[in-house]
Amino acid sequence: MLLGLAGSRRVLFVGGKGGVGKTVVASAVGYHQARAGRRVLVVSTDPAHNLGHLWRREVGDEVVPLAGDVENLEGLEIDPARTTDEHLAAVGHQVRRLMPEHLSGEVDKHLALARDAPGTHEAAVLERVAQVLEDASHDLVIFDTAPSGHTSRLMSLPETMFAWTEGLLRRQDRSARFGAALRGLDPDAGAAGIVGTGRRVDQRAQRDHEIRRILLRRRTRFERMRDLITDAERTAFVIVLAAERLPVLETIELYGQLLRSGVHVGALVVNKRSPADTGGLLADRRAQEEVHLDTVREALGHVPMIELPLLAGDIVGEAAVRRFADLIAAAS
Repeated sequence: MLLGLAGSRRVLFVGGKGGVGKTVVASAVGYHQARAGRRVLVVSTDPAHNLGHLWRREVGDEVVPLAGDVENLEGLEIDPARTTDEHLAAVGHQVRRLMPEHLSGEVDKHLALARDAPGTHEAAVLERVAQVLEDASHDLVIFDTAPSGHTSRLMSLPETMFAWTEGLLRRQDRSARFGAALRGLDPDAGAAGIVGTGRRVDQRAQRDHEIRRILLRRRTRFERMRDLITDAERTAFVIVLAAERLPVLETIELYGQLLRSGVHVGALVVNKRSPADTGGLLADRRAQEEVHLDTVREALGHVPMIELPLLAGDIVGEAAVRRFADLIAAAS
């Protein structure tokens, strides 16, 4: 079920509460799909990256191979700080080209304040995610996401940024029409009777054209991303959880947030299930887990769910990921 979902999608988001095993699920699904012949990229958007630790190799902000025995499986860890710096540098470069030179100091001041402003990191990460999705080098992109709250905001951002950019375009259109009307009232404007007036008008028109071009490009990028992540035929979200009270409640809340953002939740993965036949503490824990899973079934019974067992050891390294992928295949 889970592997069938991944096998029929272009994009898979794996999310949930911190510590439930999102990274290993994302990696194991990616490994299985790569073994089946697809070109797969696993991307971590979590600032507390675990992808490199899991695979026992250096993974950074450039695409690198993850597995030794599967050539078409690659990984990437998006660095929010570096991404924010690059994003603000690009914005600064564009703004300085469009603003008078004497205002460059004000531009720098505003960008310095924006670095730590609410939403700046999310917007920068969204731009980086959009770049990854625009790259057609992979058949499947799996996002190992940050804990639920960060992820739900990220998933709603394409619509928010699209609407915000659309509003800027409408305001610019009104401003351009107003400016044209004023120039039409000035008998000297058409003939540029005042020295330099014609040049200033041309510069203003060129600046307005450049701003519009930038806004249109951003609107198109966010529109495409929004359409992709809300297309259930191409994109699905997998929520990983533990059969415990807080992860269960957070899963139900995350599902509602994703639903409101138009994102299709294709599966639930209950990780680290206690064994039922060992007696004593684990048997009691298993019974308590069933109580929590009944809550999930009551609220989200229409969403396919698989259960994966609690394992005795840590899942680290390629061999461990391979074994976990086989567990997922057996449970699916």
